[in-house]
Amino acid sequence: MHHANYYYGHAHVLARYCGLADPAHPPRMLGYLQHGWNIGDGLAPGVPYVDGSPLFVWSEETRRRAVSQGRRNVVAIGSPFAYLHEMTPAADGERTGTIFYPFHGWEGQQVLGDHQRLIDEVRSVEEGPVTVCLYWNEHRVRGIRRLYERAGFRVICHGYRGFWWRDHDREFLVRQLGELRRHRRVVSNRLCSAIWYGLLTGADAAVYGDPMVLEDGDLTFGGEPRLRRQWPEVYGYATDRGTCRALARRELGADNLARPAELRSVLGWAEPLERCA
Repeated sequence: MHHANYYYGHAHVLARYCGLADPAHPPRMLGYLQHGWNIGDGLAPGVPYVDGSPLFVWSEETRRRAVSQGRRNVVAIGSPFAYLHEMTPAADGERTGTIFYPFHGWEGQQVLGDHQRLIDEVRSVEEGPVTVCLYWNEHRVRGIRRLYERAGFRVICHGYRGFWWRDHDREFLVRQLGELRRHRRVVSNRLCSAIWYGLLTGADAAVYGDPMVLEDGDLTFGGEPRLRRQWPEVYGYATDRGTCRALARRELGADNLARPAELRSVLGWAEPLERCA
């Protein structure tokens, strides 16, 4: 299986949805699964990929972009988060406060920007308690964590994404779903997967603040300027929940999720029915 298919526990979520006998050890997926929301063809820049292999993307919009860029054998199946949301009953309880996701880097690229400036803006805008969820890359930097802690924010991390078939945290999306459902608002300084995820769960969402700069960022698909042009509805301190949630459902493929048997067939996971839970 392509190592990126394990990121964030995606393969495990889909195996559970498909009712496989051992979802803790998903079988090899016959293709590449889009592992994060993006404005390109579903592949991350620089990710090793064998031309002609099936490409499993989240939405029909991404599938069309991929085909327009010469990709073939592209199938829109819906995002793993949308499947997890669908099969996980919501807990009772009132949503409170805001969860904030600062733009982040990863092993190969760091983010350049002023976290204190972001903190000051978030504190001036948000009402009630604020949880900041740092990506593992920033969470491991004590100086960055301390900035948010000193601001009085609750600081968390959903876990490690995983890399090269190692250290994948299969509960990553489970933790993220739980946190998003307990907060009234989700905000970020860049339009990202977490904003769409939060909207899908029923939270209000907003994108504002210094978007920061990704070191040696790839602007092939338009970068931050394109995000603002194409999805202006989610930018600003206050947005329309209904409009933005409809966009989230489209971007996550939430209205076109496959049935378990269909998804098993598409992913190459067909099993005798008696083995399926």
